[in-house]
Amino acid sequence: MRNILIILGIFAVVSCKAQQTYPLNTFPDDVPSGSYMKDLANELAFFTGTWVASFNGKNITLIITKQEHKMFKAPKSTDYHYQDILNVRYIVKNSDGVLLQDNNNVQNEYDKNAIISMYINNNIVNFYYTGTHCGIGWGTINLQKTNNTQISWSYEPNVTVLTTKNCPGNPDLTIYLPETKDLIFTKQ
Repeated sequence: MRNILIILGIFAVVSCKAQQTYPLNTFPDDVPSGSYMKDLANELAFFTGTWVASFNGKNITLIITKQEHKMFKAPKSTDYHYQDILNVRYIVKNSDGVLLQDNNNVQNEYDKNAIISMYINNNIVNFYYTGTHCGIGWGTINLQKTNNTQISWSYEPNVTVLTTKNCPGNPDLTIYLPETKDLIFTKQ
């Protein structure tokens, strides 16, 4: 019995592979399944924290956190990878302080209103936004470092064709996030 346990232990050690680590901007299709795209240069750290801006009578607060070693699985595949990412929680209020929308209930990257970073290049972080009800407003958001206390926001939602079949009922079709380029957010 003892010999069998020793053989199984040796087999487990020999068959284990060390996880391969790559720079954050490595394309997932270019690495073996199970790899880790790590923020080796700590580029994401600047963007974390609370940021505020006003736009068209709305006050917008972004709460950005870094999540290390987040697992992503390719759809309809067994391939997966890990990546350091930024999560964005937001609160949008009107000028009277009335809450219009927030995404504090988002649990994962597929939930409505989720904003998750995809990559960073030249101090610009590219995020994917899932949109609201029926995917309203889905698209990409870019945040660019402008100085030590400010970032620039650019967001232009993609077009969504709605029908009563793919979006039943009477959902709120308003996009509350600022649809603009170069909106300045200030770190709090």
